[in-house]
Amino acid sequence: MVLDKKIDLLQKLGDYMLSHDAAWMHARERASQENPWFTPEFIDLAVHHIAEAYLNAEKLQEWLQPYTSLLSQSMSPRKIGLVMAGNIPMVGFHDLLCGWLSGHELWIKYASRDRVLIPFLVEKLKEWAGENLRIHDAELLRGCDAYIATGSQNTSRYFEYYFGKYPHIIRHNRTSVAILHGNESAAELQLLAKDICTYFGLGCRNVTKLYVPPGYDFQALGHALQAYAYFMDHRPYRHNFDYYLSAYLLNHQPHEVLGHIILKPDEALFSPVSVILYETYDNPEKLAQTLQASPAIQCLVGNEWLPFGKAQFPSLSDYADGINTLEFLLSLS
Repeated sequence: MVLDKKIDLLQKLGDYMLSHDAAWMHARERASQENPWFTPEFIDLAVHHIAEAYLNAEKLQEWLQPYTSLLSQSMSPRKIGLVMAGNIPMVGFHDLLCGWLSGHELWIKYASRDRVLIPFLVEKLKEWAGENLRIHDAELLRGCDAYIATGSQNTSRYFEYYFGKYPHIIRHNRTSVAILHGNESAAELQLLAKDICTYFGLGCRNVTKLYVPPGYDFQALGHALQAYAYFMDHRPYRHNFDYYLSAYLLNHQPHEVLGHIILKPDEALFSPVSVILYETYDNPEKLAQTLQASPAIQCLVGNEWLPFGKAQFPSLSDYADGINTLEFLLSLS
């Protein structure tokens, strides 16, 4: 299928995702029922972002412009195995997009926690594209020419063992952090609260660690976080909150409660759901250099870096782990 036809179909899919088609609305409802972390609010957020940022014809053409000559050439399609994550709704959609646009045959192992939304959209594309789509569901990935796998630190070791001898992209746990100066406005802190709380903090682009100047007052941030106080009515989230609060109390670990968030001083980068870690700094420029060089950091948020409120809205060229997925796939042809 020629590239222009693919872009037209993707624009059509984006328009469909924003529609209120009964079958699509039922699929979204079923996804929420099967995974309590996929609330209607956060499914809607993911749907709108994918449709508007990934499936807009003009944005697709701009993103693909450096690759148009390669994409237009006759190529030998490869069999690509995709192992998708399921921490937030449709988190694997960008890999699917890159795989299909690059012209390869895709075999996808969906995450057990996200087996409704992307498969439904793939079936919709098959209605329009027929056999040209070449996207398949697979429980076991064997005999592929290359692999793209996303998982935790533990599962990535298995991926390295099974897929390491093939061309591959294997993604590990990553997280995002923010550097605060203490003079942020109430509006900026409200946007930071969005970076922290969207998707309950489960995504690699969620801020899980704050770097603050000595003596920083968290009261204003606490007020901003109140917009998400309703998380305490969400049973899985409340379970996490109660568990970690009890653990910190029993072990006499320093912490502070900011509504639905437990604030804990800690040098670690990764925090459990309902917990935000923090650490003080002396030199913000030196700190930023260190953090930008860390393989564990997906986004560095702050006034001099990624703006507050933008962490959960990547563009087509914002690749996971900073690895250009499209270039990797095109190099296989």
